[in-house]
Amino acid sequence: MPKSGLIQARKGPTRGNSVQDLESTRRFSIITPSFLGRQWLPLCIASVADQQGVDVEHIVQDSCSGDGTEELLRNYPSVRAYVEKDEGMYDAVNRGFDRATGEILAYLNCDEQYLPGALKAVQEYFAENPLIDAVVSDTVVTDSEGNYICHRYSLVPRKHQLWVRFPVLTCSLFVRKSVVRDSGIRFDTRWRDLGDFFWVQRMVERGVRFGVLPRFTSAFTDTGENMNLKPNALRERQTKWAMAPRLVKLMKFPFIMLFRLRLAIRGSLFQRPFQYSLYTLSNPKERVQRQALNPTSFWKSRSRG
Repeated sequence: MPKSGLIQARKGPTRGNSVQDLESTRRFSIITPSFLGRQWLPLCIASVADQQGVDVEHIVQDSCSGDGTEELLRNYPSVRAYVEKDEGMYDAVNRGFDRATGEILAYLNCDEQYLPGALKAVQEYFAENPLIDAVVSDTVVTDSEGNYICHRYSLVPRKHQLWVRFPVLTCSLFVRKSVVRDSGIRFDTRWRDLGDFFWVQRMVERGVRFGVLPRFTSAFTDTGENMNLKPNALRERQTKWAMAPRLVKLMKFPFIMLFRLRLAIRGSLFQRPFQYSLYTLSNPKERVQRQALNPTSFWKSRSRG
């Protein structure tokens, strides 16, 4: 039988503090679904662990990878790691959400990272906007060595436009616990690759209030092996499009143009050169500086741009 259960827990409370006291002040729970992600996982973990000015728990849900991930996770006392069979990535995230104690939830894949100060900025945004249920922010897309490819600005998702353009990378999406726990908006595990779309779509349908934090919070690594490039993702996209409302199919290109106009209004086409720092395979123990000298929103490896 596969091994299952907690293999690494957070350090216990210090003298004079109860576990309940620590949990009541915790702000973030970050869930990382893992399967054969040992190469990237140390970078992801490091990017969560060095966030300043916030309380954060990092839950890693590994689906019995068998590639040394379990042994690796034992080296990270800041991580709550569970090794157990699941029904895919979205089931793993749901399991992590069930175990989370934080007030703000997010999920971060093994090949994704948070940039410095990301979680503190998100925390401050939620504090300043108490009526907002979910925050979307911006993403730097890099190659496997952390070099800049492009950037992705996020937009508040809209009911019909969502079908033709997904307006956020989920590594830059943060939700209040009430969205998942009280409203019951969880991932539909019938989808293996497009669960993100249906999760966000359900939020829109249920009236979740979105806000935009206009800063880069996360880095997405375009490894060339990302799930949304594989055959099953293409099949699921075809199935999703068959499900789209007739209005969306008739108005596909106007919705695309409106989406691009909204991005332009946000300034995505006019992003100035900038620097960012992240962990790399060649520098897994400390962040390294990278530059975006010629910023672009065009993601050439994605056929839809």
